[in-house]
Amino acid sequence: MTYPTPLTHARLLPWSGPEGKPAVLLTDNTATPLALLADSIEDQQMETAAVILGLAKPMVEETASLTTIELRWVCRRLCESLTEVLNIAESRGERIPAYDEPDADTAAEASEPRS
Repeated sequence: MTYPTPLTHARLLPWSGPEGKPAVLLTDNTATPLALLADSIEDQQMETAAVILGLAKPMVEETASLTTIELRWVCRRLCESLTEVLNIAESRGERIPAYDEPDADTAAEASEPRS
């Protein structure tokens, strides 16, 4: 009897689940359609954040004269984008494998001065 591949990876998705809770995909780390959709949405969110940042920079210069409503709008968009980008960073950071600890011999060789 064969068993399915165990679900060993939890991936934070770029959207919320029911009740606004974080959505997580349990996977065996393969490129499933849902994982590819999440990748695509993350790419779009990062592109949008870059555009918003580009638009916001001149709006906060010393010479800019924004109304309170305009400044709030810019701040909201920047906060939305920053939240999305931080979620992407958290999700991708969790998928980076930990460093292997070097054994004592390798660590000693790495610390020896080279001539």
